[in-house]
Amino acid sequence: MNAQHSNSNERRQRYWRRNLRLVAILLVLWFALSYGASILLAPWLNQFRIPGTGFRLGFWMAQQGSIVAFVALIFVYARRMDRIERVEGVEERDEEGQR
Repeated sequence: MNAQHSNSNERRQRYWRRNLRLVAILLVLWFALSYGASILLAPWLNQFRIPGTGFRLGFWMAQQGSIVAFVALIFVYARRMDRIERVEGVEERDEEGQR
């Protein structure tokens, strides 16, 4: 029983390390997209216009692009966590054992 408990703790620790690493990577990406594209690169991006709207790309990234990037990162997080949970054996299941 002790070996099983130790294995369970190792699995749990590995799961949380992978989870925190994924969260850190996605937060850095979100920061880079939000801050970088909407503030630092805005003057350079403003030389491009979004077809059909006439809006400058730097302005669009500041207003909408960072939100779109955030939503995309949420989907990436959900898909990656599904994979991590499956590998680590901590998937959520209903009463019948179905995912």
